[in-house]
Amino acid sequence: MSCELRHVFASLPQMERGVAKVIGGDPKGNNFLYTNGKCVIIRNIENPAIADIYTEHAHQVTVAKYAPSGFYIASGDATGKIRIWDTTQKEHLLKYEYTPISGKVKDIAWTEDSKRIAVVGDGREKFGSVFLWDTGSTVGELSGHCKLINSVDIKQTRPYRLATASDDTSVTFFEGPPFKFKFTLHEHSQFVNCVRFSPDGSRFVTASADGQIHMYDGKEGNHVSTLGGEKAHKGGIYALSWSPDSSQLISASGDKTVKLWDVGTGTAVTTFNMGTDVTDQQLGCLWQKDHLLSISLSGYINYLDKNNPDRPIRTIKGHSKSIQCVTVHKSEGRPYIYSGSHDGHINYWDAETGENNCFSGKGHSNQVSKLVTNEANELVTCSMDDTVRYTSIDKKEYSASDVVKMDFQPKSVSAAAAGGLSLAVCIGQVVLLKDKKKVFTLDNLGYEPEVGVIHPGGTTAAVGGADGKIHLYSIQGNTLKDEGQTMEAKGAITDMAYSNDGAYLAVIDERKLATVYNVADGYSVKNEFYGHHAKPVTLAWSPDNEHFATGGMDMLVYIWTVGDSDNRIKLPDTHRLHHVSGLAWVDEHTLVTTSHDATIKQWTIAF
Repeated sequence: MSCELRHVFASLPQMERGVAKVIGGDPKGNNFLYTNGKCVIIRNIENPAIADIYTEHAHQVTVAKYAPSGFYIASGDATGKIRIWDTTQKEHLLKYEYTPISGKVKDIAWTEDSKRIAVVGDGREKFGSVFLWDTGSTVGELSGHCKLINSVDIKQTRPYRLATASDDTSVTFFEGPPFKFKFTLHEHSQFVNCVRFSPDGSRFVTASADGQIHMYDGKEGNHVSTLGGEKAHKGGIYALSWSPDSSQLISASGDKTVKLWDVGTGTAVTTFNMGTDVTDQQLGCLWQKDHLLSISLSGYINYLDKNNPDRPIRTIKGHSKSIQCVTVHKSEGRPYIYSGSHDGHINYWDAETGENNCFSGKGHSNQVSKLVTNEANELVTCSMDDTVRYTSIDKKEYSASDVVKMDFQPKSVSAAAAGGLSLAVCIGQVVLLKDKKKVFTLDNLGYEPEVGVIHPGGTTAAVGGADGKIHLYSIQGNTLKDEGQTMEAKGAITDMAYSNDGAYLAVIDERKLATVYNVADGYSVKNEFYGHHAKPVTLAWSPDNEHFATGGMDMLVYIWTVGDSDNRIKLPDTHRLHHVSGLAWVDEHTLVTTSHDATIKQWTIAF
């Protein structure tokens, strides 16, 4: 019995309104990287479904940059810590670790020989530092600013020059190494968000919240021109990226556009309109070989098309917030993974290729707590916005009419295999729904219901309570009848599910126990399974009805064999930093795990 990681569907960058997002590219032009939470995500630029995730930071990572050699990455976090780690090995071994500033790192730059690193951000006694990568000893002083520094860049040709851009509306120019303050540039009237030298070192450009882009001489630092006259963009500009031949650059702005500039004439050759929604503000960009990338406030990564500026070649979607639940459904023989996240977003993924998208229209406005599919090819979802929704999987769009408002917040939802029935468990209430309408409500239960499931046969509903009991109700027409039958678990029920053939009911509780009950035998205990070190929170049956998986707060996933509690597979460190929030099976040898790191992983399981 064994398991191995098959696919990683990575999270999107974590975005914040009005805050620039630095996106790094590798010198060979194959990968790009960005950060989300405590993770650094490296993705293949040709096939972004190929991803690698670095999880060794203890605090939120804010920026990561490749060394020009391509062998190392430097990543900085919210506490000012810099980790320099290997890109060639799967383990990403740590080479050096420093704390050059005492607050959030905003940007990192390397010299072209990969020997010196400049780090800037928010510090208590200083806002930036330049040091040798292998010893940490300083090679100059980044002075001249009175507020946090947003951006730094180093000229990639000798003689080296360094420029920093700050919230104090100024840009500071340094000569070196060792880097010495030369002068301050005061062309901007608001926060300066970005500074970038051209690859050939002849120019550098700065972009600001005032909507202007200024260009300077790379060696001397004197002002050369202003791109686009008075205003380059109608809104603040957050990021700039040069073309490899130094003749053009792109700029990303809060006015929801990206512009492509001809440096020689100082005019915009192309304007990419990214949308009209607030989430279409552009906060980051990267020019990598022939690829022009930009990042929207939504976290979506857009591949821009010079020939069709109003429509990206492709948009990488996914989750940027923690995933709460997952299910798998086959459409036309192909398995699709459906995932719901903390911000109400639902995404669907082709399990084979990682191609993904989201439903159109307006969906949930708060956390999606549970999602299942029903026999009518609909996704049944419940959310903290106090609704249960039915969404057609074929139409791929939310329907305003197929929403049922609940009296109390729903925690869990289940659907029967036939008959149009679904069961919603809300705070203090159990609701039976038929054909998308409430038909029966149980109140005054005498216990707090946590999770409910309908037997595949549609005759019984089992509800797990915080009282450590499973309460059975028979479904008679449109009513739930309490048969007075309960089973004892060891603690408050956290999740439960019937096997696909309806033979077993598996239950997990906060006392770290998984129990399987035999349905035909009056719900007698078939087997008990011990292994988790902390509360298990999610479970899923394999299609073979012989195995089921449980995931817990201990970050472990176990795959259990119903007939033999000692015969188990353990997946340690499934998602390094967070517990597993959802489990689903694509087929009997492929398990899907989701977590609060906003990634989806697929594992190949061999029994």
